[in-house]
Amino acid sequence: MKLSKRPEFFELLPFLGQWLFLASAVAALAGSASAVFLLALDWATHARVAHRWLIWLLPLGGFGVGWLYLRLGRHVEAGNNLLIDEIHDPQKIIPLRMAPLVFVGTVVSHLFGASVGREGTAVQMGGALADQFTRVFKLQHEDRRIVLMAGISAGFASVFGTPLAGAVFGLEVLAIGRMRYEALFPCAVAAIVADQVGLLWGVHHTHYSIPEVGPIALWPLVVMVIAGALFGLTGKVFAEATHALSAWVKKQVHYAPLRPLLGGVLVAWAAWFLDADRYIGLGIPTIVQAFQQPLAPYDFAAKMAFTVASLGTGFKGGEVTPLFYIGATLGNALAPLFHLPVALFAGIGFVAVFAGAANTPIASTLMAMELFGSEIGVYAALACTVSYLCSGATGIYRSQRIGHAKHGQAPEGIKLGELSAYQQAQRETP
Repeated sequence: MKLSKRPEFFELLPFLGQWLFLASAVAALAGSASAVFLLALDWATHARVAHRWLIWLLPLGGFGVGWLYLRLGRHVEAGNNLLIDEIHDPQKIIPLRMAPLVFVGTVVSHLFGASVGREGTAVQMGGALADQFTRVFKLQHEDRRIVLMAGISAGFASVFGTPLAGAVFGLEVLAIGRMRYEALFPCAVAAIVADQVGLLWGVHHTHYSIPEVGPIALWPLVVMVIAGALFGLTGKVFAEATHALSAWVKKQVHYAPLRPLLGGVLVAWAAWFLDADRYIGLGIPTIVQAFQQPLAPYDFAAKMAFTVASLGTGFKGGEVTPLFYIGATLGNALAPLFHLPVALFAGIGFVAVFAGAANTPIASTLMAMELFGSEIGVYAALACTVSYLCSGATGIYRSQRIGHAKHGQAPEGIKLGELSAYQQAQRETP
């Protein structure tokens, strides 16, 4: 093989130019899509709050979205898991219809009161839009992987206003214990540009205030280890409960549109008669309150129940914002037990439960620093890492691969969703 005589810097210029252009183009589309989506979400939330009776239309809304996916969206119903699968094992270009389908499905879910998030929608729109460049520029498999990762980063960053966390999330979410650093530059560019595009559209992100973190001290560090374990176990319970309910409902109800219809009846009835409106939708006001004042100690469990019921029966949206709610309210409840400030513990719970459920401790730590200030970095890193370890071999994304097992033995490259069956087969093997 003949080596080039040109300096390495000049060999790098085409790579930088290519990905500066592609990642920026992906970001412009994904950031714009996220901005329109967030504006639509604000409208849906305000409409539901102003007209509480809309929650009784949740079963019909769920049936309509289920029917729409049955007719038009069978190939994209896997959502985020489809994106992860295509990055690991490229097969077919993701249909562009994934973007409008998940957009409509999520807005309908929020308009009528399902307890779902928003990151899944932004990530799926970003990935679907990004993959269209594969056809336009005839990208090879390796470049296609990178452009999909850039789409994920752009969607995540633009919907939360966290470009650093978004850049790393696109790398970290694919495989446990391993990241593809060749995509770092494209993901960083996509995340930063998408965030700026959203701001140009006039999007405003929620501000969470932690008045004072204080100097690093031994007791808070010890507490972060203990709390990190609790947050990780909470993320594990959430992920496993959602997957278990989804599998059970699919086994019991064969006609897909009936699943969210039945789930909608359950969620609407509980929210109306239990006066539990604070547990439906995104729940941003309650998350903000968790940083300001003591809340009911069962808020996190109630939100988990409503979200598991919504996602497990097929409503569209995402898991991350509900995980923020669960983490912040759990942190709020635990703070007095450890004699630490409510705001600090709410912030740590906010990111640590997500870190354990999504297996993304680095992105979660960066998110804490972007949202709450760099002073929280040490505590957030410790809690998120322990949460990640204690959540075990599970997660909200079943197509995540095992790159390097957290502890114990697991075959490299196996999906999280296939790990349980593999372990069972190993135990039964004489």
